[in-house]
Amino acid sequence: MALMLYQYIGIVIGIVGIIYTLLRFRESKMSPGMLLFWSIVWIVLIVFSIFPDATGFFANLTGIGRGLDVILILGLIGCFYLIFRIYNMIENIEQEITNIAREIALSKENMDRDDEKGKK
Repeated sequence: MALMLYQYIGIVIGIVGIIYTLLRFRESKMSPGMLLFWSIVWIVLIVFSIFPDATGFFANLTGIGRGLDVILILGLIGCFYLIFRIYNMIENIEQEITNIAREIALSKENMDRDDEKGKK
């Protein structure tokens, strides 16, 4: 079984992805849930790169015409999910920044009042 160029590229990208994911987890920059999610994504990429006909099985299973269509649809759904998660994270960070800025402003105002009372 001779592999085509895209298969080699898929395998290399999958291996690099696994290594990068493990390094980020080891540096505590990734949660165990995200480690599991990305590890599965990279392993699936490697498996589909080695056995591209396996996508046909999933196409038949889901009732979608071709294997490539299944990959594209799942990829699109996955991207929407990740965008939604990122949007929620950004909203949470914005809220935290607003709260911190308020606390700093209030503490600075209280310190200014204490300074004025001490001068009198």
